[in-house]
Amino acid sequence: MKFSTRAIHVGQEPDPSTGSTIPPIHLSTTYTQAAPGQHKGYEYSRSQNPTRKALEECLASLEEGEECAAFSSGLAATTTVFQSLEPGDGVVGGHDLYGGTFRLLERVFKRWGLEVAFAADASAEAHAQAIASLSRPRLLWLETPTNPLLDIVDISNLARLAKLHSMTVAVDNTFGTPYLQKPLGLGADLVIHSTTKYLGGHSDVVGGAVIARRKEAMETIRFLQNAAGGVPSPMDCYLLLRGLKTLAVRMDRHCSNALELAAMLSKKRGIAKVFYPGLPEHPGFEAARAQMSGFGGMITLQLEGDADRTRRFCSKLKVFSLAESLGGVESLCCHPATMTHASIPKELREVRGITETLVRLSVGIEDVEDLMADIEQALRDE
Repeated sequence: MKFSTRAIHVGQEPDPSTGSTIPPIHLSTTYTQAAPGQHKGYEYSRSQNPTRKALEECLASLEEGEECAAFSSGLAATTTVFQSLEPGDGVVGGHDLYGGTFRLLERVFKRWGLEVAFAADASAEAHAQAIASLSRPRLLWLETPTNPLLDIVDISNLARLAKLHSMTVAVDNTFGTPYLQKPLGLGADLVIHSTTKYLGGHSDVVGGAVIARRKEAMETIRFLQNAAGGVPSPMDCYLLLRGLKTLAVRMDRHCSNALELAAMLSKKRGIAKVFYPGLPEHPGFEAARAQMSGFGGMITLQLEGDADRTRRFCSKLKVFSLAESLGGVESLCCHPATMTHASIPKELREVRGITETLVRLSVGIEDVEDLMADIEQALRDE
């Protein structure tokens, strides 16, 4: 079955007892046993739940992996991957990471004994230098496109580099989605998602997931999923399954809107720079075209002027909501320096290019003419 068919059907067979086309939501926390230890595969819903099982089967299929573990948030999924390491193990992170991932590594897991290094840029040379700085490198953590600068990281190239050091390769595919990008087929061992974003797609459910290329890579993660208990509720799993059914058609519209909008914005006065991997002038354009089937729904802008002008721009938007998160059907505007990446120290943010005049747009599926008109009126500095 092809992608859209799998998104609608895998793990979601009609209910055998009633014929219900949409499987029921299993809200029960516990399951009756015929005798001690004799049950139907379910004992307690933290450990196993039929609705969560359906979601995990579907996500594993879409990412073309062998197994998936679902979590209560993207950061819960990320935390579990880091918890699967041993004290003294080394993690290499990308140069442009989501602020929550940076905070987790710097302020939580360094204290728990992980050694952390960050690549200076997206190149293989920068990642090799970061690996060499660690005494026991174990995990290479990548985002592509990156958040918020939308750099493109060559997954295949960096996976080959990591394998020379026997490192596990994990890719946060939240921006790419399994519809546009397949990291496991490019050499990654694990894929991580904030399912809150494009997979849910409607800004009404928080969740996360880890998908493994090989089932054996999930043994510790599956143990921690149960032992630490950061699992999603059955209702959350149902909402995510419902969102997955329309992922392909939504991503087609996100991508077409973003590409058209980025091309128009690149010619607008008041905008110093447009970051979008679908523009030929983007330094990662060729790499994105090679490893993605579309360029995604995220655009980042560097505005002309100062921080005050940027704040006025954000506040004047009407169709774009000024809000954290991304990937919903509605368009959102985010100011990374004060919102999603505020946990990164100011001096480090600015070295990385996350300045006070940087704005991140999550382009929704509205009519693109309305989105353009909204940005144009917000750029007019009255």
